[in-house]
Amino acid sequence: MYYPDDTVEEVRIRSDIVSVIGSYIKLRKTGSNHMGLCPFHNEKTPSFSVSQSKQMYHCFGCGVGGNVYTFIMEYENYTFVEALKFLAEKAGINLPEQEYSAREKRQFDLKNRLMEINKEAAKYYYYQLKSDRGQASKDYLLGRGMTEETIKAFGLGFANRFSDDLFKFLKSLGYEDEFLKQTGLVSFDEVRGGHDKFWDRIMFPIMDVNNRVVGFGGRVMGEGMPKYLNSPETAIFDKSRILYGLNRARRSRESYLLICEGYMDVMALHQAGFTNAIATLGTAFTEAHVNLIKRYTKEVLLTFDSDGAGIQAALRAIPILRDAGLSVKVVNMDPYKDPDDFIKSLGADEYRKRIDEARNSFFFEIDMLQRNYNMDDPEDKTKFFNEIAKKLLYFSEQLERNFYLDAVAKAYNIDANLLQKLVNKYGSRGYRDEPKAKLPYKVALGMKSSEEGIVKIQKLLLTWLTEEPHLFSKLKTILKPEDFADGIYTDVAKLVFEEYDKADEVMPAKIISCFQSIEEQSEAASLFNAELLGEIKEADRQKALYDTVYRLKEESLNRQSLKAIEENDTELLQNIISQKADLKKTISVVLKQ
Repeated sequence: MYYPDDTVEEVRIRSDIVSVIGSYIKLRKTGSNHMGLCPFHNEKTPSFSVSQSKQMYHCFGCGVGGNVYTFIMEYENYTFVEALKFLAEKAGINLPEQEYSAREKRQFDLKNRLMEINKEAAKYYYYQLKSDRGQASKDYLLGRGMTEETIKAFGLGFANRFSDDLFKFLKSLGYEDEFLKQTGLVSFDEVRGGHDKFWDRIMFPIMDVNNRVVGFGGRVMGEGMPKYLNSPETAIFDKSRILYGLNRARRSRESYLLICEGYMDVMALHQAGFTNAIATLGTAFTEAHVNLIKRYTKEVLLTFDSDGAGIQAALRAIPILRDAGLSVKVVNMDPYKDPDDFIKSLGADEYRKRIDEARNSFFFEIDMLQRNYNMDDPEDKTKFFNEIAKKLLYFSEQLERNFYLDAVAKAYNIDANLLQKLVNKYGSRGYRDEPKAKLPYKVALGMKSSEEGIVKIQKLLLTWLTEEPHLFSKLKTILKPEDFADGIYTDVAKLVFEEYDKADEVMPAKIISCFQSIEEQSEAASLFNAELLGEIKEADRQKALYDTVYRLKEESLNRQSLKAIEENDTELLQNIISQKADLKKTISVVLKQ
């Protein structure tokens, strides 16, 4: 069902967000906003803010946010259309009930159709597992220790031995070949025509955080290869942005998430009562994974396989997670390979003890580093402590570094003063044990600005523009949407500028509606919730505004300089140099108008 933008906006305007959210959780008026306990993560102190003027919400604890549609979709696990109908009914608005024609159905939004067909495929695979044809698969799962309840909870299924079975089923539902080619469920060739991507495999539906099936994983029961096969990437499935089990783990009352390597480990842990377990989909950790995790916790425990591959996976994941500000520990699985084997052999109570004894990720790294050196050889031992000194430079805060240095010195029986001298030596040489990705621009131009700092500045300026509309007429002569960094910052800035060009104010809730996924809506909402300066002198406020605008424009001109240099565009580079020379004066003049 398609509804015009005007209808969607009318329902949103008629659905006051404070009233709607207040019917689910207790809100208390605090200043210009309403505060309450976040319904999306466990907290004791209210950090969930609802703004009546902006018609949006944002949690300063877990980062979720959005407008009234986002809240209903997230809380009730509704699709957008279901949320729209729900709110329209509460607001007394009659929505036009008009079914799609065949042509309109073909033009229906691709992502929604993919969600629809994946849901049908998941139901079909589940039916096959329950049938006589799936008995061997079911026996295999029960033999691996899975209960009927776990099989049902995770929606496991079976792709039977006929290689075109699902294809025929989907065709019977009216899906056309051109669309089926985009689903990742079916392949086509000249010899066999349409045939299934998965056959004779146990099927694991892969769900996003809102319990929508976005892809599948298939596992062979015997020795066939590949052992696991995932859906190819589609318009709704990107394994670098999906964490298996997060749709269930995000409701856990634990304060941390357990990260393991595979489907079976996740299910074994959930079945044993560790409902905060998740896994990547056979891929390395990405920043997108980390951003997803940060919405729900500040602490993670890695419970990867104890073999060489699992250790290397942990060592790769640790810096990515730690650099994002997460506390990271590592669970020791020895002498067993993975959580599934461990729990089968020693039980959930022993696994809980291993969680309590989890190793600090820094010391885990040091322990693994030591394996590369012969500690009875003076030369090797010297090299080992030199490497430790380099790693200690990761900690930029002096106090934290000193704590770790003292702990390392005690654990490895080395004089703390000697170790400190090694750290000072590498520090004086400019050595930093940190990923290069932290540096936003090439150091060749002497740009030392922090990526985190520019992110905060962009959020601050977008919030400032929406709360003080009169600033736009001044700042639009200096700033353009392209001055904001790539990605959602540019997208939101463009929408803000477009709205101001149409009218004299911007409603953040309307802009949030322009983004489709709940993740994007939450991120967009966060851009309108920077903490502005409170009761300060006007002169101080003007200086803060000046500094914010100057920093953002300077960063933009720096990026443009890099591009001009790379493209050998002398004319553009000269123009940028001229703008930078006049920047301070230009901003001062504009802000005084």
